[in-house]
Amino acid sequence: MGEHTVTSYDEELGDIDRLIREMGALSTAMVDSAMRSLLAADVARAQGVIADDALMDAKQRELDGRAITLIARRQPMAQDLRAVVGAIRMAGDLERIGDLAKNIAKRVGAVGQTAAPRGLSHGIEAMSALVLEQVRGAISLFTAHDAAGLERLRAEDQKVDVGYTSVFRELLTYMMEDPRNITPCTHLLFCAKNLERIGDHVTNIAENGYYVLTGTQLLTSRPKLDETSMTVRVD
Repeated sequence: MGEHTVTSYDEELGDIDRLIREMGALSTAMVDSAMRSLLAADVARAQGVIADDALMDAKQRELDGRAITLIARRQPMAQDLRAVVGAIRMAGDLERIGDLAKNIAKRVGAVGQTAAPRGLSHGIEAMSALVLEQVRGAISLFTAHDAAGLERLRAEDQKVDVGYTSVFRELLTYMMEDPRNITPCTHLLFCAKNLERIGDHVTNIAENGYYVLTGTQLLTSRPKLDETSMTVRVD
């Protein structure tokens, strides 16, 4: 965005951009801490993630309020309007990422003080690393005005879907091999699904960011490779 005649207008747009960056950093930290607490059975760290959700909600409310006020006062057009509306949409996705991280953290208390066996959690640990990389990338690419990078990031959602299907099948196998694995694996399955949904929100951010930067929409068709619905058959 170019500079405007009214300096306070640029400051108001800058405040919205700042809040998006802050929400992006917070969502990344929440996902990282949630997975670390799950794998290590760190209840105290999990409680910190749950507490951070209130901060995330407050930042979204602040951004929404600033955006609505700016639209009413400045009546932005073209790129400015795309930036404000896109920020509102991205903030909604970042807030949902925070909610999903909180859901993962809540599983730590449900599992108890015993960490999930390393063999059971290897797959979901690899999946979480991929998702975390995407969350970081979405905001950094948008901040860097890298539209091509956002388009590539959106396409990489397929990797998350493949990872989720692999984790689903792996954990299902562990449960069938030993009934004692059922409880920890069930919790890990819920966490894997939350990670897959975080990946979906990252793609939404990439799409909105691309539109803000270019003024054009990416194609709506986005193949999904989640095959878990075909994994279990009931005859």
